[in-house]
Amino acid sequence: MVHGTHNAVADERNDNILVYVNGDLVPRNEASISVFDSGYLIGDGIWEALRLHEGVLVFLDEHLDRLWQAAAAVAMDLRMSREDLTAELWRTLEANKMRDNVHVRFMLTRGIKKTPSQDPRLVVSGPNLVIIAEHKLASPESKENGVTLFTSAIRRGSPDYLDPRLNCHSKLHEVLALLQAIEAGADEALMLDIHGFVATCNATNFFIVKNSEVWTSTGQYCMNGITRAKVIEVCENKGIPCLQKKFSLFDVYGADEAFVTGTFGGLTPVTAVDGRTIGEGVFGPMTRRLEALYQDEIKAAVLAAQKAS
Repeated sequence: MVHGTHNAVADERNDNILVYVNGDLVPRNEASISVFDSGYLIGDGIWEALRLHEGVLVFLDEHLDRLWQAAAAVAMDLRMSREDLTAELWRTLEANKMRDNVHVRFMLTRGIKKTPSQDPRLVVSGPNLVIIAEHKLASPESKENGVTLFTSAIRRGSPDYLDPRLNCHSKLHEVLALLQAIEAGADEALMLDIHGFVATCNATNFFIVKNSEVWTSTGQYCMNGITRAKVIEVCENKGIPCLQKKFSLFDVYGADEAFVTGTFGGLTPVTAVDGRTIGEGVFGPMTRRLEALYQDEIKAAVLAAQKAS
């Protein structure tokens, strides 16, 4: 059985979802895109993923901010407004009669190429937009048991050649890191920066707890995680020391607790890294407290959105 931060409770409703492809809503097994699509040919695309809670797309503005920043970084004209994209997200959700415990991934590629090539001037269409919304509840068992990590030899890239904050379709280096972790018997990969300091994981951001302090990387070599930012924010609001700093595996192996963050799973405890048990090897008290505070942020966002509607 696959185990990791994206483990979800099985839901047979996903067999019959409608997928949005450039304005059309088509059955899952009929959804397709051209083999000349820029994303398929060379990974030239950007994406976002967010959660639907009680009829509210949580932290939607932050996700759209990140998407538009990514589009600017790769010089992609999305040819739609934030309002247009939001309307299409809701059209997809409503067509699938979805309201709660839903994970939504939306992807934009530069468009169709007239021939396989890197050259963006060979695009002959507008951007391709695909929206996949699924009924996905994070597995309570996986969350409670936590995950194990293995430190990959694949380094997180430097901002001067591929900024790790960019949510792009080019994820092969992360796949290679995860493959190393799986082959080593771990669930997911921990990745270091080019200087050997802890950066992030292959699909989530990484934190440790030492002496009642919460540590995470400087942010220079890690994903621009919205859940990561929320955890830092709640620490600041509650007076919990949270340090964005350089630290190494030496610090990780001696940590009291460790956890990872992501849109789908929220906070997930890390019980071991490279075969070393972290702390007591359980869902620790600080991680539980921060998970509860993060869930409070979600509830506040839902309540604010419901009041505004």
